Amino acid sequence: MTKLRRNHSLFDAGPFIKAGLFALLLLGLYYFFLSDSSYDNGNYEEQRAEESVDRHNEGSTSNTSSNYLPSSSNGQLVKHTYYSMSYNEEHEQPEWVAYELRAEQFKRKGVKRKDNFRPDPKVKTKSAGLSDYKRSGYDRGHLVPAGDMKFNERAMSETFYMSNMSPQIRNFNGGIWRELEEQTRDWAQKYKHLYVVSGPVLTVRPLGEIGRNDVSIPRSYYKVLLDNRGPELKGIGFIMDNEVSDKHLSEYAVTIDEVESLTGIDFFPNLLSPEQEEELEGNIDIGRWKFSEKRYRLRVKSWNKR
Repeated sequence: MTKLRRNHSLFDAGPFIKAGLFALLLLGLYYFFLSDSSYDNGNYEEQRAEESVDRHNEGSTSNTSSNYLPSSSNGQLVKHTYYSMSYNEEHEQPEWVAYELRAEQFKRKGVKRKDNFRPDPKVKTKSAGLSDYKRSGYDRGHLVPAGDMKFNERAMSETFYMSNMSPQIRNFNGGIWRELEEQTRDWAQKYKHLYVVSGPVLTVRPLGEIGRNDVSIPRSYYKVLLDNRGPELKGIGFIMDNEVSDKHLSEYAVTIDEVESLTGIDFFPNLLSPEQEEELEGNIDIGRWKFSEKRYRLRVKSWNKR
C-alpha cells in the first residue's frame, strides 16, 4: 500500500527552533508597532529632541491653561506647548491660533530662527505640506509669529509646523501683517501681558486654492488682543485684507464684536463676565493703544516694496 507523503511545516520543527522563531516574530511585531506610533509621521526623533530642550523655561510660559481659548470652533483642537489652534481641515489651516504674550519672554536672549518648516504630527487629518506652497506665489505666512516665540528653542520650533501657515501675499506678510506683529510685541512689553488670537477669515469665499491639498487663500485676516491684568481692562481687534497696504495700521482697528460677527468665533468667554464682554467687546478706544509712527513710515517706504 502506498503511503501518503507528509507535508512538513515550521510547526514540525524542534522545540528550540519553534521558540527561536516565536521570539523573532515578537521582536518584529515590537519594532513594527514602535515605528507606527512614532508621532504618526516619522518625526519621533525630532519630537524627542524638541521635548528635551529648555525644560527650565517651560514652567512659567507653557500652554497649561485653556481658559483664554475661543469657545466657538468648527475645527480640530490642537495644543502645542506654547499655543493652541483650531485646525480647519477643509481649508488646511487654523480658523484661529491663541496664546499668551508676557513681557518677561522678551527679556531672554532670543534664539535664532531656523526655518524648519514641516507637517504637524498632532493634526489627525494631516496638515498642509511644503509642496502645497512650492511655486504657488504665496508666502507661508505665520499665524503665531516666530518673533513671538524667541524665548526658547522649542517655542520657536513649534511655530514652523505647516499647520501654523496660511497663504499670504508676500508684501502683505512682510508689510502690514509684519507691522501688526511687531506692534503687538511692543504692546505686550508695555502692558506686561496680552492674550492674542489670530487667524484667517474663513467665512468669506477665498481668493482661490493652492497645492495638492487645496489650501485656501484667505481674502482677509484678523487679530484680537486682550489686556485684562493691567489697571484698565482693554481690548482691540484688527481686520485687514490679504494685500499690500499704505494705510495707517490704526485704520484697521475694529471692535472685538466686529471680528466675532465676521468670523463666527466667540473670543474670551471664560475670561470675561457678560457685563465685561458687552462693554469691552462692543467698544474701542484707540487712545489706549499707541501706534509706532516710525514703523508705519518704514513699512510704506521699504517693506511694501520688497
